[in-house]
This record gives sequence, structure tokens and C-alpha cells, in this order.
Amino acid sequence: MSDATQTRAPGQHRDPVAALARPISGARPTAGRVAILPFDHEGFAAAVRDGGGEVGPLDNSTRGVVWLNLDHDALGDVLAAHPGVEWVQVPMAGVERFAPLFMAQGAAELPLWTSAKGSFAEPVAEHAVALALAVLRGLPDKSRSTSWADSKTGISLFGRNIVIVGAGGIALEIMRLLAPFEVSITIVRRTAGDVPGARRTVVASALMDVLPQADVVILAAAATDKTAHLIGREQLAAMKPSAALVNIARGHLIDQDALAEALAAGHLAGAGLDVTTPEPLPDGHPLWTAPRVVITSHSADTPEMTEPLLAERIRANVAALLGDGAFVGIVDPVAGY
Repeated sequence: MSDATQTRAPGQHRDPVAALARPISGARPTAGRVAILPFDHEGFAAAVRDGGGEVGPLDNSTRGVVWLNLDHDALGDVLAAHPGVEWVQVPMAGVERFAPLFMAQGAAELPLWTSAKGSFAEPVAEHAVALALAVLRGLPDKSRSTSWADSKTGISLFGRNIVIVGAGGIALEIMRLLAPFEVSITIVRRTAGDVPGARRTVVASALMDVLPQADVVILAAAATDKTAHLIGREQLAAMKPSAALVNIARGHLIDQDALAEALAAGHLAGAGLDVTTPEPLPDGHPLWTAPRVVITSHSADTPEMTEPLLAERIRANVAALLGDGAFVGIVDPVAGY
């Protein structure tokens, strides 16, 4: 038994990205105030204090803001009124909802942004693998059965070809969890460069080249203008009729109308969707009753799982703000993640 297994409490997750943070050259320890907005949260306040910071109301001495909801307009007002804020921590991995702030201000005027990207990798990757197994084994339809079925159906995950779209912390954790299944993994990423552990790494423009060989396609990419409907009619048609599609990223990566049509036509082993567009997915949407689909209502990372991880991300970044500058989860406002 490994040391990690011995020290991990039941249900406890870790942030696999934190170890990758590197100090910013020339950073020196300083004092500063951090505001937690737009509401108080004692657990996150404790994380600020654990990082060496002082929690206080927003004023001209505030150096950092921990923002705890999705109201980008309100955050924009805060930043406009307090241009001295140097660092903003947002609570989610995907920051597409804050894109208006990135576009409204010049890059030089922005504070340093950090997100939760990578910190939720363990629970989300666990859910992705669960969805892949559920679809391959036919659990979406089998779980809705009301009588015993004579036919025996299901596809084994062992030895399959897996295509993962994305190369961030979640994708890396999915790879780690899939290792016991002895799968062959292809990573599709925005920029060139091999991903250790993957059999093959290709850029996004080569997606159509690798889809026909995939037994499972897992979407773990950021939501940007370039990833909208990344999986559409053409891509679905290129996939094997026996392939499984899993989305634990953002709903807009899939053309949902095209997916519903493909499933109705008997194409694909099925789809596992933790995310949709919009959210909540409206009652009566065709995907709710589509065959071979399971929708888990954006529950890959529950508050019970994520709050300790976000608290640790806040602690580490407050320490970086006041110390060596080794921030974790830095957002690229131009790339949008």
C-alpha cells in the first residue's frame, strides 16, 4: 500500500496541479488584505488566514479578491472601483462567464486571475470514467428497465482506444485512472507537444483523423469560441457506431441536436453527459428521453468534494500573493482559460 493511500481519508481528494506551480521571479514576502465577496464564507476565510493573509472589507488596501459566484457584472464593478486589486480568485475551473471582463479591459489593466482549474481533477475524472463505463455497459437503458431482459449486451473498457479532448489537469487524472484498463490514449490539445503517458498527441485540427478509431471520446477541454460545437454532425458521423461519448467539460462543446439525432438513429453506444447547454436542461428536451444516454446534471464535483479543494487553492494563492508568487491555476485572459 502506498503512502498516499495510507494518508488519504475516505472521500478525500487532492489538487494535482498545485505541485506544478512555480515562483514568480523577484517576488518578495509582503503584507496585504484579501476580501471575500460577494458573501462571507468562514471556510475560505480560514484558508486566507492559513496562507498568511488578512481577511477584511473591500477598501483601497485590498490586494486580493476571492469571488464566490458567477456575477461578472458585479465583479467588474468591484474591479473598476478598486484598481489596486492585484489578484482575483474565481471558484470554478471554467472562466468563460468572466470573458466580458477580459474583453472589456486591456490585458495590461487586468489583475492576475486564478481559477480552480485542475483542482477538481480527481472528482471530475472519477465521474468521467464512471460515465464511460456506464455507457459501454449499457447502464442508461438497463437502469430504466421494468422487466428482466433476456439479451446480454455490453462493451468492455479493457484495451480500448480512448480519445481525450483536452490536456489539462482533468485529462491527466483521467489518464491515471484509466491505466489499469490498459487502454491506448490519444490526447487532442490546442497546442503541439507530447503529453507523457499518452500513446499519441495531436492538435485540435487533427480531431477528425482520430475520431474513427476511438472507442470512447471524452471531452475535457475549456469552453472557448473555438471549442463551440467541437462535436457536431460531421464528427459524430465519423465516430464508430459502437463508440461512447462522454462530456464532463461544458455543454457547448457538443451540438446537442446533432447528438440527439445520432442516438435516435442508433448511432453510438451512447452518451454520458454531466454538462449541457443550457443548464438546467429544460424538461422535455429530447436528450432526456434519448436512447442510450445518461445525464447527471452537473454533479461530477459536489460542494462536499470541491470546497476543501477550493480552500486549498485559495490558501496556496494567498501565500503566493504575499510570498514567492507561485500562483496555482493562472488564467490566460487571451486564451480564455
